[in-house]
Amino acid sequence: MSRRPVNPRDAAEAAFKAATAKPAARVAEAPRIPGARESVTLRLDAEVLERFQEDGPGWQDRINAALRKAVGLD
Repeated sequence: MSRRPVNPRDAAEAAFKAATAKPAARVAEAPRIPGARESVTLRLDAEVLERFQEDGPGWQDRINAALRKAVGLD
């Protein structure tokens, strides 16, 4: 029969030790697909967003193209 901790702090430490006794297994990353796009959150000035959206659908592709050109990828 094991002794149960009476002190709440001792009880919390015992529970924490039990929960963290074994390191978590690493989760394998999915392989990256060449040319695949990644979803991100980006804050833009309202005027910049309006400028790209005024030409209608495809504004996200136009922003991507402008960024690629700005960093010298195209």
